[in-house]
Amino acid sequence: MLRILLINDTANKVGRLKAALVEAGFEVLDESGLTIDLPARVESVRPDVVLIDTQSPSRDVMEQVVLVSRDQPRPIVMFTDEHDPAVMRQAIKAGVSAYIVEGILATRLQPILDVAMARFESDQALRAQLHARDQQLAERKRIELAKGLLMKMKDCKEDEAYTLMRRQAMSRQQKLIQVAEQIIAMSDMLS
Repeated sequence: MLRILLINDTANKVGRLKAALVEAGFEVLDESGLTIDLPARVESVRPDVVLIDTQSPSRDVMEQVVLVSRDQPRPIVMFTDEHDPAVMRQAIKAGVSAYIVEGILATRLQPILDVAMARFESDQALRAQLHARDQQLAERKRIELAKGLLMKMKDCKEDEAYTLMRRQAMSRQQKLIQVAEQIIAMSDMLS
């Protein structure tokens, strides 16, 4: 059963959404207004999903969503009356997994949450791939820098410098990036 943090920004709908969640068999862990510090509330309650019920998401709401998405990523579903495509894009960019305009039926909640969870998982996988590629690129740049420094120190060609670095890595059972960092550190110390 999904554990849900319900954030309400519209006093007139809170009973209806909470009742629909309970009717659909979800556990509502906490229910709060948006005057709270959302990241702190998410940290203390640790929900599986955050649901935000708002008539129109304000800048404060979007900032709270950005903070949660950055520091404690989890699926966020926003129920709203706002039809504006620009606001929807802003919410998605902030980290909202599903943006639902009008209509809170208990029968629709499970499919909505399923889509939000799937989209969140897909986004997280893409972010992890992007991070891994960024890290690989940064490592390659450092290896190229070390190779250039070694070429100057040893007065050798590029392939010879690379071979020397690889041999050093294998003999010390290190990764090539570790050897590169050692060469860069040695060069910095000697210059």
